[in-house]
Amino acid sequence: MQLPSYASGISDVPLLGDTIGDNLDRTVAAHGDRDALVDRSAGRRWTYRELAADVDALALGLLDLGITKGDRVGIWSPNRAEWTLTQYATAKIGAILVNINPAYRSHELRFVLNQSGVRLLIAAASFKTSDYAAMIDEVRPECAGLEHVVLLGGDAWTSLLDKGKQADRASLERARAELSADDPINIQYTSGTTGFPKGATLSHHNILNNGFFVGELCGYTEADRICIPVPFYHCFGMVMGNLAATSHGACMVIPAPAFDPKATLDAVQAERCTSLYGVPTMFIAELAEEGFDSYDLGSLRTGIMAGSPCPVEVMKQVIERMGMAEVAICYGMTETSPVSTQTRADDSVERRVSTVGRVGPHLEVKVVDPETGLTVPRGTPGELCTRGYSVMLGYWEQPDKTAEAIDAARWMHTGDLAIMDDDGYLNITGRIKDMVIRGGENLYPREIEEFLYTHPDILDAQVIGVPDTRYGEELMAWVRMREGAEPLTAESLREFCTGKLAHQKIPRYVHVVDDFPMTVTGKVRKVEMREAAITLLGLEDAAKARHA
Repeated sequence: MQLPSYASGISDVPLLGDTIGDNLDRTVAAHGDRDALVDRSAGRRWTYRELAADVDALALGLLDLGITKGDRVGIWSPNRAEWTLTQYATAKIGAILVNINPAYRSHELRFVLNQSGVRLLIAAASFKTSDYAAMIDEVRPECAGLEHVVLLGGDAWTSLLDKGKQADRASLERARAELSADDPINIQYTSGTTGFPKGATLSHHNILNNGFFVGELCGYTEADRICIPVPFYHCFGMVMGNLAATSHGACMVIPAPAFDPKATLDAVQAERCTSLYGVPTMFIAELAEEGFDSYDLGSLRTGIMAGSPCPVEVMKQVIERMGMAEVAICYGMTETSPVSTQTRADDSVERRVSTVGRVGPHLEVKVVDPETGLTVPRGTPGELCTRGYSVMLGYWEQPDKTAEAIDAARWMHTGDLAIMDDDGYLNITGRIKDMVIRGGENLYPREIEEFLYTHPDILDAQVIGVPDTRYGEELMAWVRMREGAEPLTAESLREFCTGKLAHQKIPRYVHVVDDFPMTVTGKVRKVEMREAAITLLGLEDAAKARHA
C-alpha cells in the first residue's frame, strides 16, 4: 500500500520557550564581545553587548512614551540598523511590531495604520523617490489611532534613545515580567493579489523558533556572519535573517538599504560573510554583475534561496560559482513564520536543486486533494498544508479570513500545489490559482519555466495562462534575455521546445522584457502580467468569454 503524503519533523533539539527579549539576553551573556550587527551603508557596527544597550535604551524610551504590551508600533523603512533595534526593542516590552512594506503608497499606508490600530509609527523620512514624511502627513488626519510619529535620524528618534538611556531599568524588568512567549508580537501584511492585504499575526514562539531552527539546519554558530540583502519588513529578513542570527550568536550584515548586487558582493567580501540570502532574481543579478569573478567569496559556506521557485540552473551556479556548497532551499509563507520545509546540508546536489526539502523540526506537512481535503498518496499532486508551532495566531481582527486559511485541526492551507516523494521531499509545482487549464488539461507553469531555463539565451522566464476562445486558456512566456542575445520569438521558442516538451506545454505567445512586475520580496506578480498580456495581445474579448 502506498504511503500517504504526510511527514512530521523529528528533532532531538527542543523548542525554545523564551520570549525574543529573553533569548537575546541569553546570547548577549554568552557572546557579548562578538560582532552582532554591521550596517555597511551607515558605516556602523555593534557588538552584542552594544546592541543590547541600544535595544534596551529604545525599549525604555518607548515605555516612557507610553507604549506598553499589546500596543501596535509601525515600522516603515528600508533595511537599516534602526529597523533591527526597533524589532528587538518592541519585543522586549511586548509591543506588537507592524511591518509596513517600503513600497507602499499613501492609500496602502492608511489602510495598514487603521486596520492594525498603530499608536506609534517609526519611519524613514524618505528613500529614493518615496517621500515617507509627506505621505504620513497626508494620511495622518484620517488615522485617529496614530498618536506619535518618529522619523529615523530626526530629533524625536534621538530624544527617544536619550530618554531611554536615562530611564530607570526597573520599568523594563516590570514589562518583561508580564510577557508570555505565546503573546502576539508581530503583524505582517500579506501582499495578496486582490483586495487589501491581511495582517498575519505572529507570536514570540512562532518566529523565534522558526528563526532558530532555520539556523540550526544551516549549521549556524557564533562564528557565522550572515549577509542579509532581503527586506527586514518580510519574514525572510527579520526571522530567517535576524532571529536566526541572534539565537545563535551570529553576526547580521546589512549590505545596503535595498538590494544592490554590487553592494551585496562587496559586503560578502569585506565582512567575510559565511552565509548569503536572496530570492532567485537576486542571485541571478549577482552572478551577472560586472567583474563577478574578481570578488573573493571564499568565506561563503551556506545561505538560503527562497521567496519564489528556485530555478535549477541558477541553484547550480550558486553552488559552483559562489562556493555556497551547503546552500539551502527554504519554502514557506508569512502565515507560517515563514519556513515549513528546508533542504539539509548533507542532501545531494540533486535534492537541493530539484526540491524544497523536507519538513522542518517539530512541524507537520501533508498534501491533500483540494476538492475533498483528503491526503493523497505520495507522488500525487495536491495542495500543501502545514501544522505546528509556526502557524500564525490568525489574521489581525479578521476571524472569517483566518477560518478560510486554517481549518478546525489547525492545518494551514497554503494554496500551493505540491508533490511529496517517497522520501518525504517536496516539489512545489505552482499556485492553485496559477495552474493553467488548457482544453481541460491541467498545465503547471513551473515545469515549463524549468525547461525554458535550459535555453542558452534565456536569463529568466515566467509562464502564465492567458484567455483563449478555443481552449479557455493558452500559455504565454515572459522572458528576460542574456546580454547580446537575439530576441526570442514564438517561432524560435517553438522550434527549441519541439520534441522536448509535449505540444500542449509549448507557449503560444512570447514576450521579451527587461524585468518582471514584482513585489519587494521578489515574488513575481503573475496576476499583473496576465492583465498586461490581455491588452498586449488584444485578448479582451477572449477574457470576457465564459467557460464551464
